[in-house]
Amino acid sequence: MVSKRIVVSGRVQGVGFRYYVDRKAQELGVYGYVRNLPNGKLEVEAEGDDVSVETLIDYCRIGPARALVDRVEVHSQPVVGYTHFGVR
Repeated sequence: MVSKRIVVSGRVQGVGFRYYVDRKAQELGVYGYVRNLPNGKLEVEAEGDDVSVETLIDYCRIGPARALVDRVEVHSQPVVGYTHFGVR
């Protein structure tokens, strides 16, 4: 089990990015949350097996069709123990 904090920069708000990440996380069995940040970035906390979390990170690098991802920052963190994935 790994836990990552992912911060996505670019045109990532108002383009369906949170719901895109939510759908992908649920397909992969990843737990945590996704939310918009006040600075225009998007934050994801993701927990799961290494392969599933890395796959979600790859999806964050792509984003939905209307998004334009400039940068993805990934930070390891202690496991929180989320039991589902949600949009905040």
